[in-house]
Amino acid sequence: MEVSALVSESCPRLTFLKLSDCHGVTPDTLTMLARACPQLHSLDVQHSMGPEAAQAKVTGTPVLGPQVESTAVVSFLEEVGPRMRKLWLTYSPQTAAILGALLVAWALPPGAAAAVPKPSGRVVTPGPGFPSLQELCLAGSTCSFVSDEALSRLLRGSPNLRLLDLRGCARITPAGLHDLPCQELRQLHLGLYGTSDRLTLAKEGSPLLTWKWCHTLRELDLSGQGFSEKDLEQALAAFSGTPGGSHPALCSLNLRGTRVTASTVSSVISSCPGLLYLNLESCRCLPRGLKRAYRGPEEVQWCLEQLLTCPASPS
Repeated sequence: MEVSALVSESCPRLTFLKLSDCHGVTPDTLTMLARACPQLHSLDVQHSMGPEAAQAKVTGTPVLGPQVESTAVVSFLEEVGPRMRKLWLTYSPQTAAILGALLVAWALPPGAAAAVPKPSGRVVTPGPGFPSLQELCLAGSTCSFVSDEALSRLLRGSPNLRLLDLRGCARITPAGLHDLPCQELRQLHLGLYGTSDRLTLAKEGSPLLTWKWCHTLRELDLSGQGFSEKDLEQALAAFSGTPGGSHPALCSLNLRGTRVTASTVSSVISSCPGLLYLNLESCRCLPRGLKRAYRGPEEVQWCLEQLLTCPASPS
């Protein structure tokens, strides 16, 4: 008996399906599981492959990133629909097809679907979006061309979003994120890895993110972004004045490769006593000896002590 058939028969109360790093993921497999498990609401297919991509890898044929066929994900979502809570994908050439299908099927208002190309051979009806969606990951290790418009349409009906992972999505702007309907985002990952040398990055706008979500954010990743020193200073100042005088929830902050200054880092550490992870690697405006990652409250506090005593200018 195939694993998918065994799971569908033995786990009718399955809620979260994780198939990351799997080979041979087919539309039939995902559809079978979605139909057999009425409580299934989450899917993780990061770094997974469909049968054709898996075979190409075996034979040595070049494969452009993880390749789960768009029809497999779309078939799953057609069954799960509005109850979808968590969707984790790895950006690849198939992602564009998946996003196009999602926009047509669930994320566009009635009458607007004609403006988006439909997947070949599939007739779908626009729906209400994903009102239960809590986590969305579209991250990739290469430059992604997901746009503000696509993200806005996809999440227009998702006010309960808690995690948004857009690492590598260089076209997403702070203004586009600020307009999203979610008000209580807890994790925001916008890191750019190995792409900044080839792109013109925004130098302003980071305060739009932090002032919108400073009362709920627990994890913030701005690594590789091009925001100016002043812009980052204004952005991180949001964590100094949370509502009601309570301490910010921020516990993880990744500023690797940014232009953050010593005074800004000192301020955010002082304002966030719960900070447990701070990445300052390759921060050009900091003293050389402090450009590293800090893990745990003791290391973070040691960083603060050094910043308060070291010269502010970089070596």
